[in-house]
Amino acid sequence: MSATPDVGTPSSHPDAAGPTEPELHASALQRDLDLLTELHEQVIEEAGGAELLRLVRTLVEACSEPGSGAPGSEADLLVDRLDAATTAEVARAVTVHLHLTNLAEERQRVRSLRAEDGEFTGGIEAGGVASAVAVLPESGTSLLSRLQRLAIHPVLTAHPTEARRRAVTSALVRLAAQLDRHDDPHNGPSERAHARRRLLEDIDILQRTSTLRRDRPEPRDEVKTMLSVFDQTLFRAVPRLYRTLESALPGEDGRTGGRVPAFVRFGTWVGGDRDGNPYVTAAVTRETLATQAHEALTLLSTHADRVARTLTMDVVTTPPSDALLAALEADAVALPGTFAEIAKNSPGEPHRQKLLVVAARVQATLAEQVGLAYAGPHEMLADLRLVQDSLLAAGDHRSARGELQTLVWLVETFGFHLAELEVRQHSRVHEDTLLDLFEQLGDEHVPDPQAAVADAEFLDGLARNGWPRHLSPTTDAGREALDTIRVVAWLQQRWGREACGRYIISFTRSAADLAAVRALARLAVGERPLDLDVIPLFETGQDLHNAPRILAELAALPGTEETWAAHGRRVEVMVGYSDSAKDVGPASATLTLDRAERELVAWAGENDVQLTLFHGRGGSLGRGGGPLHRAIMAQPSGSVDGRFKVTEQGEVIFARYGDVMIAQRHLERLTSAVLLADAPDVARDREAAAERYRHLADTVDTQSRGCYRALVTQDGFADLIAAVSPLDEIGDLRLGSRPSRRSGADSGRSLDDLRAIPWVFSWAQTRVNLPGWYGLGSGLSAVADIDLLRRAYAEWPLFASMIDVAEMSLAKADRALAERFLALGERPDLAHQILTEYDLARRLVLAVLDQDELLERKPHLHTAVGLRAPYIDALSLLQHKALRVLRLPADPRAPVRPDRSAWTHALLLTVNGAAAGLQNTG
Repeated sequence: MSATPDVGTPSSHPDAAGPTEPELHASALQRDLDLLTELHEQVIEEAGGAELLRLVRTLVEACSEPGSGAPGSEADLLVDRLDAATTAEVARAVTVHLHLTNLAEERQRVRSLRAEDGEFTGGIEAGGVASAVAVLPESGTSLLSRLQRLAIHPVLTAHPTEARRRAVTSALVRLAAQLDRHDDPHNGPSERAHARRRLLEDIDILQRTSTLRRDRPEPRDEVKTMLSVFDQTLFRAVPRLYRTLESALPGEDGRTGGRVPAFVRFGTWVGGDRDGNPYVTAAVTRETLATQAHEALTLLSTHADRVARTLTMDVVTTPPSDALLAALEADAVALPGTFAEIAKNSPGEPHRQKLLVVAARVQATLAEQVGLAYAGPHEMLADLRLVQDSLLAAGDHRSARGELQTLVWLVETFGFHLAELEVRQHSRVHEDTLLDLFEQLGDEHVPDPQAAVADAEFLDGLARNGWPRHLSPTTDAGREALDTIRVVAWLQQRWGREACGRYIISFTRSAADLAAVRALARLAVGERPLDLDVIPLFETGQDLHNAPRILAELAALPGTEETWAAHGRRVEVMVGYSDSAKDVGPASATLTLDRAERELVAWAGENDVQLTLFHGRGGSLGRGGGPLHRAIMAQPSGSVDGRFKVTEQGEVIFARYGDVMIAQRHLERLTSAVLLADAPDVARDREAAAERYRHLADTVDTQSRGCYRALVTQDGFADLIAAVSPLDEIGDLRLGSRPSRRSGADSGRSLDDLRAIPWVFSWAQTRVNLPGWYGLGSGLSAVADIDLLRRAYAEWPLFASMIDVAEMSLAKADRALAERFLALGERPDLAHQILTEYDLARRLVLAVLDQDELLERKPHLHTAVGLRAPYIDALSLLQHKALRVLRLPADPRAPVRPDRSAWTHALLLTVNGAAAGLQNTG
């Protein structure tokens, strides 16, 4: 594996200037990668794998040569001689190397963030929050008023796109710690030797750990994985974000804090998203929030106790307020035994005493001790502010605004529930449940059940006035639907409305789809308290087009006005990137979403509602992935307005939140973009560009959509992707609890049968990456004016973002390998159509960017792709070999029939490895 591409080293010419920052960083990255590669090779050799190591080196070197993906190349001939067992061994070794490459790159990014050297920090383009704060007053925007309205709301989902096992992730975390220890310049030879030994040990474990899951994870497993992000990073990263913003405020000296509100809230679909996942039940949802609450209270208890033990200022130097003294007297009565012990151990330290009482009460809340437990986070916050106010009154501003303020922020951000658990269900489930119930009611109440299901006014009447009589669904799905609503009501009663109140309707097609949930809720809980925010999810191109009309119909219902009034006329609408891109292609989906969001903003203004758009973005480039900072800055004016809610999915969660520094930086970039998105000068320039290039957008939209639909609507197209990719085997990777397909058809499939995530995942594996660029070439070609397209790229953020995403997607594709995978489908007409559009898209994207090479002006991405390319290409050749064995008929003259089980195992290993290398596969 010594064929690792050189990422660049500082100049050694005696007359040259000193190394530049990029050269220094490339050198550090290369040094880490060389060390990890050396240790990995040592581990393989020690395990008796000298021949395996030689084979891997030869294959990677061959894949570094131009044309390695073509038939008859040295790499191809080498792979063709391998049996299933050897293919699996090579795939495992290459996969481990790619994990180590990812680790080295992540360490480099963290190093840069710690050094604040500008490589990943500073500047508006880089998303520096300090730069945003500096610019806002110049744009005529009141900074403090903007901060008070600021709301960042990431929602973690369990969508099955994280191919990495938790065991692999844990090994990489341990390796990262030892790599830091090995690199620490303050450590001597013995410490470095110890770190090297530990690195060898963990690489050995990683090499011997199966990258494939033996069992499909259950929702409970996904909850545990999600919770680890809060424990390991978010409880530290979020306060650091607030501190960074606080430090950037004018006049901040560390004593005047408190001006930055806790503007981040997290949501989660893990344990709440039952759309297409029969394993997420009402019982699972209830258990999930209980697990979240236990984690939140445990973390808050630990933090409260730690902060309490630092507040050792005595009564003489820092006299307590009268309010604090009165509270302590009340605590002595309410918690006699506990308070006596606290007072004995902290005599004359009233502030410490009160905070130790807080820690004790959090523990009592965790143990559900009636009489001692907090009723909710508001009570804990009141106690913390009591201590804070007392310290401020005594003149101790630093202690009041220090770690105590951090604890206040943690309670405000995470509450006692950690993250709001959101429920999602498909509109068809509610429709079927209502149909069952209406048929039970009979002609007297519902003469036409089918018509009643689609009658929004009738359903709204049931929600407001109640049902004629009590009913129970006759189907398991119907009973589960009502039980889910009852569980939400119970969770609100136990943990508060903030813990679980949003109910998202997948494939919302009419106002009746939203009224249906309200009607079912009335049947499920009657007049008992339930505050349910029913949120439409518009996903397909047609649904996005119809969204304003559907919302207008919804607004006309009497029950809607009551609900909106109760929620302060705050309305949330979710827009889906995945299915819209699968439906009309990436370019048309981008422009359709922009148009729909503009219409929704206009609708909100006309109806006097405060609109929050919830962006259902995937991790992959074909599902709305890519740099979020640029995507936010490209949003239509008024669509952000200080609020941004977005899904974080699959491997993206650990890429963005797996390290404290990286998590802080990601949240900082979100904050910067949201602060700036609707600044007057930014909005003015963006809207002027949107109007200036409106006709260009219409042309690209129409032509790209037509090109895309002409491909995907052809007979046999959905069967093609199954034949040329590991689509059918992806389910065997057991990536998540949700099934990977909607139906089990093996042929005669339709595009609707394919979920967006495995659709994108499969195309990435074939190295075609079709969902990230197909149709764009035809759209750009129809404009027929390169100078105009270049001006649009320079002036219009939305167009620039679309081109950049396509460039990245094309850079991860490989034409020679794509051609070979497509040949497996035995549809040369479709293969020719795809490759012709690929050539057109690549040529025109390069022309618009005025570049000779993809990623030419994006050095970090160029390096990242280049580091991995020969290894991913090697895995692609191995995968193609495995697919060829499994898909094509065996030679009847062959003396031995291929072992399909062994080749399937080898195939899955290559899929897992390629996912690690490509990084944003789903």
